Amino acid sequence: MNRDTSLELLKENIKNQNLIKHSLAVEAAMRALARYFGEDEAEWAICGLLHDIDYEKTKEDPQLHAKIGSEMLKEKGFGEEISQAVLSHNEAQGVEPKSLMAKALYCVDSLTGLIVASTLVLPSKKISELEPENILKRFKEKAFARSANRETIKQCDNYLGLSLEKFIKIVLSAMQEIADPLGL
Repeated sequence: MNRDTSLELLKENIKNQNLIKHSLAVEAAMRALARYFGEDEAEWAICGLLHDIDYEKTKEDPQLHAKIGSEMLKEKGFGEEISQAVLSHNEAQGVEPKSLMAKALYCVDSLTGLIVASTLVLPSKKISELEPENILKRFKEKAFARSANRETIKQCDNYLGLSLEKFIKIVLSAMQEIADPLGL
């Protein structure tokens, strides 16, 4: 499935514009990480784009989130690696991320939220003005962007062999490249 068809599928299932923007951010981050690791950029990007495809269906029951999405993607003909990455990105499923793609998605999902929150507290609210140092500072503030799970983000070292600073630089740069669609 190509990117345009995947985006249509996302928009059929997700109406909340902020959630669509989150999906675009994760897509960009996954593409950049695939490039960094020499993996299939298109496949990783589609995984990021569709990782929360079931969110509006499962928001009342977080235990189902990612399980339904993974099944939806299998039914649509997506490969096992993508469906497993989607399934394992929600800790509630109890599925350990195995592939490099799954590990990247697991770590990047919360980081994109932290980056958006860090952007929105800037006077300009422009992601182009955000520096990795700003994010690292906010990372240490537990009360800031509470939903951005620092423990999953910190797995970048363990799962991906990337320092937190390097991981943040890659993801921030990817998100800065799509500032307009993100509204940042």
